[in-house]
Amino acid sequence: MTIKDTPEEWEVRATATPFVGNKTSVRTDDVVMPDGSVARRDYQVHPGSVAVLALDDQDRAVVLRQYRHPVRHKLWEIPAGLLDVPGENPLHAAQRELYEEAHVKAEDWRVLTDVYTTPGGCSEAVRIFLARELSAAEGERFEVEDEEADMELARVPVGELVRGVLAGDLHNNCLVVGVLSLIAARSGDGLDALRPAEAPWPARPFES
Repeated sequence: MTIKDTPEEWEVRATATPFVGNKTSVRTDDVVMPDGSVARRDYQVHPGSVAVLALDDQDRAVVLRQYRHPVRHKLWEIPAGLLDVPGENPLHAAQRELYEEAHVKAEDWRVLTDVYTTPGGCSEAVRIFLARELSAAEGERFEVEDEEADMELARVPVGELVRGVLAGDLHNNCLVVGVLSLIAARSGDGLDALRPAEAPWPARPFES
């Protein structure tokens, strides 16, 4: 048996969108179950996201601390952002987010991993990139607003982040998945064996 996620779509008898927000919406589907019964499923429709684990030459990751109102916490995170434009190239979006949130650019980009953040209740798919060979970005710093106006920026050794994850001190999904995937890649075939930055992403197809 091949251990691999596969696309599949069960019949939907009825659908409604009871809420439409600025970036996401909530959909209600009546889905036909394997036994023929129909079950109602509510979920958030999400455009998708990208995140960047950016490593400097001292093996420190670029992280930021930001208030997240739904969980009432300030979380340490890696740079990330929404795929606001349908069909947007995720690499271009990741490069933009790294510039805007950390004012950093990178020469070497790889796909670290792809995840569905909350597949039981949200359609969000995230592509997490590994970015290396960092340098300061040129030009003016991006103008921040709302929660980002209170954002803190730091460079933290990877080992310290791993310890924080396993101790239960760090909870952001992309940070947790990113740093643990980095360690797994290093102990496996190595970082240069990671997928290229423009590797296909069936969850969010894009133009090159």
